Amino acid sequence: MMHDTAMEYGRIFFKTYTSRTSGLKIVDVGAQDVNGSLRTHNISANAYIGVDFVSGRGVDVVLQDPYELPFEDQSVDVVVCSSCFEHSEFFWELFLDIMRVLKPTGLFYLNVPSNGGFHRYPVDCWRFYPDSGRALVNWARRNGMKSALLESFTGVQKQDIWNDFVAVFVKDEAHVALYPSRMLDSIKRYSNGLVYGSHEFQHFEAFPEDQRMNPAKRYWKKALRSAVLVQNHMRKRIKSG
Repeated sequence: MMHDTAMEYGRIFFKTYTSRTSGLKIVDVGAQDVNGSLRTHNISANAYIGVDFVSGRGVDVVLQDPYELPFEDQSVDVVVCSSCFEHSEFFWELFLDIMRVLKPTGLFYLNVPSNGGFHRYPVDCWRFYPDSGRALVNWARRNGMKSALLESFTGVQKQDIWNDFVAVFVKDEAHVALYPSRMLDSIKRYSNGLVYGSHEFQHFEAFPEDQRMNPAKRYWKKALRSAVLVQNHMRKRIKSG
């Protein structure tokens, strides 16, 4: 499900990294449109392919294997994946296949919860902490790839309860200079930000927002989330009925 901040960070990614380029081949992993899709932020001059392991709105290709993308090596310009890795039992295998299909100049945009409730689609296995982006780079390098982390950060909550972990990778570190701009250039509020070339966290926080939040605010956040879940459930029943 696409919550408010996931949509907003997706918009900022496309504006920061793709707005000056057309004719791109973009693959969206976990593309089923439940209540929003990153496809809305793509310009029409790019080819946009939504893949998922189930059919549905926004899905162009149904995967036969959730860890094997049906694309040739080095054939894709951009891969985006939002609110999906937490549901992937072996996300590190999927990450390697994403790196495989990307061109050497290719980008991977990742958004994964760093907190939040247990939500199974069909399973819910993982949350990502601030070092996760660097760990994925090290995993890629251990498998013979020269990937680099351009930036990562943990976002703040808005209307919903989620703190998103956001990361942007380039397939081959030799092409870092092609991407001088960062999402963090336009985002004011975040924690534990990293940018390529620096090992120090920007806006360092040892504790997640949930633990730093006023108890009353935390209560109302949970109540609002429950109301949203009920509303979404009723909409699904009406559509299917």
